[in-house]
Amino acid sequence: MTTIEKNSLAVGRYVNTNHVDTLIRTYKQERWQQNSERMGEEDTLSLFYTIEELEEFLQRSKAAGANAISIHFGVYPENFAERSGYAGKQTTVFVATDRQETENGFAHKNVYQQTSNGKQLLAYNMGGYPPGGVETDYDGLGITIVDKGDGMIVI
Repeated sequence: MTTIEKNSLAVGRYVNTNHVDTLIRTYKQERWQQNSERMGEEDTLSLFYTIEELEEFLQRSKAAGANAISIHFGVYPENFAERSGYAGKQTTVFVATDRQETENGFAHKNVYQQTSNGKQLLAYNMGGYPPGGVETDYDGLGITIVDKGDGMIVI
């Protein structure tokens, strides 16, 4: 039997609550507050996707040859009419990529899929905003799900 060793492509790591709280607090102070003031209304602070829809996107990405996902920040245009309340708000878009090691480090090549409209970028967007469009508890993280190894708890 031949064993093929597969190198891990992992680049991220699990972080603790303090790390997450620091990132969110810094974002609120250094980006979100100014964006909201400039817009005249509160900008997006978070987006939500179900586990099922993310799993489906990951499965489609793998089937199309992707081995990584890049997450891009974006803003819906002011004339965006696909969903009410999204125009002008920040968002993220997930793009399936093929991550390859090169002489100069790693390169990501976007993955495309054949659709009825021709070849299209394999990407996912349009997450849900909290009710009302913004979070109501800015002093905390909201609901946090923690995997304790023998089950998950909600904090």
